[in-house]
Amino acid sequence: MKTILCIGAGHVGGPTMAVIACRCPEYRVLVVDVDAARIRAWQYGPLPIYEPGLDALVRAARGRNLFFSTDIARGIEEADMIFVSVNTPTKTFGEGAGRAADLQYVESTARQILAHAKSDRIVVEKSTLPVRTAEAIEQILRSGAPGVHFEVLSNPEFLAEGSAIRDLEEPDRVLIGGRDTESGRRAAAELADIYAHWVPRERILTVGIWSSELSKLAANAFLAQRISSVNSLSALCERTEADIVQVASAVGMDARIGPRFLNVGVGFGGSCFRKDILNLAYLCERYGLDEEARYWEQVVRMNDRQRTRFVHGMIGAMFNTVAGKRIALFGFAFKPDTADTRDSPAIGIARALLDERAEAVITDPRALDNARRELANDARVRFESDPYRAAEGAHAVALLTDWEEFKRLDYRRIHAVMARPAFFFDGRNCLDHAALFQIGFNVFPIGRPPLSHLSAPQ
Repeated sequence: MKTILCIGAGHVGGPTMAVIACRCPEYRVLVVDVDAARIRAWQYGPLPIYEPGLDALVRAARGRNLFFSTDIARGIEEADMIFVSVNTPTKTFGEGAGRAADLQYVESTARQILAHAKSDRIVVEKSTLPVRTAEAIEQILRSGAPGVHFEVLSNPEFLAEGSAIRDLEEPDRVLIGGRDTESGRRAAAELADIYAHWVPRERILTVGIWSSELSKLAANAFLAQRISSVNSLSALCERTEADIVQVASAVGMDARIGPRFLNVGVGFGGSCFRKDILNLAYLCERYGLDEEARYWEQVVRMNDRQRTRFVHGMIGAMFNTVAGKRIALFGFAFKPDTADTRDSPAIGIARALLDERAEAVITDPRALDNARRELANDARVRFESDPYRAAEGAHAVALLTDWEEFKRLDYRRIHAVMARPAFFFDGRNCLDHAALFQIGFNVFPIGRPPLSHLSAPQ
């Protein structure tokens, strides 16, 4: 039984290995991590991350051919193929701080592999990395004793949190980048054979290693660009009394454009988009492409602008002050079906409201623990698992995450316990605004005309 090792038990490594273990029972799959608490959670539950369908997969394979450990050295010694799925955060120090990827964990992992692998290995980049990172990994791995050959492949993930299992089981494509050499082609074919257990061969693309590395950054940049583009148009819609939903629908019906990622909101979040776009901009600068760098940076600036506009709109609608007013924030995860709050728009919106001396009550079906960690030091924040209790005495509700649970709430009941006049700010444009207005809310969507019972200012 061949052993597949994954170094890194996070949002990518854990789900990916769970799917491989279930689809490839003839392989032994081992996931290792330096975080002992995280490994214990994978071993015994509850799992350290929430993904629909993940728990069932782990239960099916754990102890059969899926194992978790903190013994990285032994895992490397036993592995035939090693996936590297460690964290690549944005640098917070030195050259490129705030933009470049911090590759120290990738490099230290490569050195661990060099120290403990005593025979040939295939090393698979699974982390999101700057283009040509494989070159540095290769140089480290080739610096060891002669006679041991390491073949480095790029296999970027294209997973969306909340749908990661579906994305793994029914991928649009599996991308494998390798060297155009006999050993490179052989290694790429071996990795392709693993995915071919459940992915049609025509969806498994083998490309050059540099193209593979860049494709991940490019895909995230294109998706984020669409979000910032539609959000920028929402501002123009609000000034001209156009309706962004109608505009986006008309644009999305163009076969050349398509409808996906044209939903207006308070901006993108998560661990990838901002990090990858700023990394792409930094790479452009490194290669002397300054105008190209500014182009991609503007996508991030527009995202930040959308959050700021949303808060300014709330303050303006609520008589130019929110000081002392209670505001219920419905949702803190950056998107539904995940507990992840990394770079969530809700963080900046909550802090901006607190800076205006508002009181915030936060409710979220999955992300309350992470919300507490983000805002732990502010006594004006309350955390409430029950959205009906969160709305008690609130002057406004701001919907920031479009959870299905929020769409099914009884908003008459919510309106009944709020202060008057009651405001509703739909940061995801996901509710029936006319129905909310009929209940008695003053409704302020994004990029659409407000529905207000209040007289317009003279």
